[in-house]
Amino acid sequence: MIVFKCEPFNNLNIGELHNILALRSEVFVVEQNCVYQDIDGKDKKALHITGYLNEEIIAYARIFDKGIIYPEYCSIGRIATSFSERGKKHGNQLVEFSIKQCYKSFNSRAIKISAQAHLEKFYGRHGFYASGESYLEDGIPHIGMLL
Repeated sequence: MIVFKCEPFNNLNIGELHNILALRSEVFVVEQNCVYQDIDGKDKKALHITGYLNEEIIAYARIFDKGIIYPEYCSIGRIATSFSERGKKHGNQLVEFSIKQCYKSFNSRAIKISAQAHLEKFYGRHGFYASGESYLEDGIPHIGMLL
């Protein structure tokens, strides 16, 4: 069973930070063949959601209070599950946990994400709806979505 934790940057230990960055690199750089600056200076302002299975981080997201990424919305980003764990509904659990953590941590129900366009239906199943036109971000089609 996957166990989720939510903690600020300063509470992450070196091993956790290493494993988070390794997972993000595995998914967003290697798997998606996308060269981009993952370490963007925003991690220090985020709460970090980690999903553990057998003491290994297999799912990750970061969440932000409103005013950090978007003026009027909380935000969830860098949503990732390890390739070896796909198809087991961990991504659904990760998104559900992240939404609940936004409500709990930031006392806000207005959430905005920048979703990869091919995942629009996935996020739609969690209550998000497309907002605006699609756009390219790091060479990958994205769409803004609101909850």
